[in-house]
Amino acid sequence: MSALTLSVVSVLAIVLTVLAVVVVAFVVGGALIARRRTEGPGWEQHIRAADQAIEQARAADRGWSRELIDEAARRGLGEQRPGFEPESIELVLVDDRPGVVEDRAHLIALAASETVRIVLARDESGGWEVEQVG
Repeated sequence: MSALTLSVVSVLAIVLTVLAVVVVAFVVGGALIARRRTEGPGWEQHIRAADQAIEQARAADRGWSRELIDEAARRGLGEQRPGFEPESIELVLVDDRPGVVEDRAHLIALAASETVRIVLARDESGGWEVEQVG
């Protein structure tokens, strides 16, 4: 082999080694960042808030009235859980099926010491009725 061939091989080996080190650094760095994000404080709350925002947007897009849903949920709580005063009622799932009577809205009523799940169903007129409180 000539000196020129040896120097080209040496340069190629150096370039490939540097590229390999850079790729490994990116993979390790990405893994560390991903772990830090998933183990960081508030991650579950962030996911829950994003899910709720998606469900509320989906409900609004389908013409569902959030005010009517909240009113029906509070009415159901008053009938089936008298004395339970929720601090908030969160829409957590929209089950929008073909037609109206198959639609369901799942909500969570949050109080300081208790969480209650509420499932609402639509009637033929589009109104909301309590299907389950538990």
